[in-house]
Amino acid sequence: MTRVHVIGTGLVGTSLGIALTAAGHAVTLQDPSPTAERLARDLRAGSLASTQEPAPDVVVVAAPPDVVADAVLEALGRWPAAVVTDVASVKESVLRAVRAGASAPQLERYVGSHPMAGRERSGAAAARGDLFDGRAWVVVPHETSTDAAVRAVTELARTVGAAVRVMPAHEHDEAVAAVSHVPQLAASVVAAALRELPEEAVGLAGQGLRDVTRIAASDPRLWTQILAGNAAAVADVLRHVRGELDDVLGALDALTRTEEAPGSLGVLSRVLESGNLGHARIPGKHGAAPTAYEVVSVVVPDEPGALARLLGDVGAAGVNLEDLHLEHGIGQAVGVAEIAVVPASVEPLRAALSGLGWRLHD
Repeated sequence: MTRVHVIGTGLVGTSLGIALTAAGHAVTLQDPSPTAERLARDLRAGSLASTQEPAPDVVVVAAPPDVVADAVLEALGRWPAAVVTDVASVKESVLRAVRAGASAPQLERYVGSHPMAGRERSGAAAARGDLFDGRAWVVVPHETSTDAAVRAVTELARTVGAAVRVMPAHEHDEAVAAVSHVPQLAASVVAAALRELPEEAVGLAGQGLRDVTRIAASDPRLWTQILAGNAAAVADVLRHVRGELDDVLGALDALTRTEEAPGSLGVLSRVLESGNLGHARIPGKHGAAPTAYEVVSVVVPDEPGALARLLGDVGAAGVNLEDLHLEHGIGQAVGVAEIAVVPASVEPLRAALSGLGWRLHD
């Protein structure tokens, strides 16, 4: 049994506490807000810390990005034998601040980390014990981190079901700028354009818009801190995106002036095809190689138990559901369930569902 002390009982800290407690570890909780601490305790994330508790083996700092380095330094000084990690979304600025304030022996016990898991909602109330299942957890050692400290953080991540990746701080920050931080900005910018649209236009929104803007509901205060902490890497990616957008705008402006506009259609096609190629590189389930799925679209009545019945019928047909999207029809009491399956399962699934009376979309 490992003794883990979690500092910060928001979404990640509380979810981590729930998962570690369920795995049989002794977890204690600390947060500046007594209400947040008690809520995390009531959600079975651990017990409230007291002066009578034995010293922890591992301390996890799940504080906001702008205070995480100070919390790490405090933990390194308070528990001289504990391994200390943090779960901040940026790593190089945190490491720089910890280096500036810690002694050499303290630095040996510090290993940064970052679970690539989250939700649009924040706070302990949104926590869930399976938040890290199958998600990447980046372990970010520095040149003086001990092997024992790296092992401790790695084992903690694996205990909660995460897939561990190891990389240095600067590589981590460059990577998350492209795969996390810029997508957040892009979703927010697209969603912001909806503010001035008339209700009739917004009412036409379909699943595509919902997919693109889903993460725009994230906490603005937290994301302001994340973006500020990784400003250089995010700016580099945005410059590349801006170049692509400038090409698209130039092509569209040319097409507005004349239908001929030589080369303009090629620009649009190139950008869209590049998007196809980039999307194809996104890992498949459980971090496996990308897999091309096909979709079986089924009309589902908007009534209690209908979706559960459909999923039961999919399972009874012996087909493994790879992904699921549900789109609601405008002004109709139905939805369309888009069931992603491997190509070989398409025809058997269509035949099985049709035989059970489900209406399929071609």
